Amino acid sequence: MGFLSFKSKSAANLLRLPAGCFTVDSGGKIVASTLPQSFPAPLVQEIATHILATFRDAAAAQLPLTEVIVRFASLKITAREMHGGAIIFLAPHTLASNQN
Repeated sequence: MGFLSFKSKSAANLLRLPAGCFTVDSGGKIVASTLPQSFPAPLVQEIATHILATFRDAAAAQLPLTEVIVRFASLKITAREMHGGAIIFLAPHTLASNQN
């Protein structure tokens, strides 16, 4: 009985993978978002921080980087540079889409 109650508590902590996009300005402030409100804002901010740092580092190294694509086992992040800011797309992978 204790195992069943433990399992139900851990399932409550699982997050559904987001589908949508958000835009950040050059300071990292979220300007617009189509992500579900249930997706934690700190995670969105962390993704934005890393993406903006990647674009800034590329600019400092004089590399013409306009798009970044990160593929995880279950999530794809596509980011496009927009005059210092970025638009970031989050898409969950399914078994069928993992081949792309």
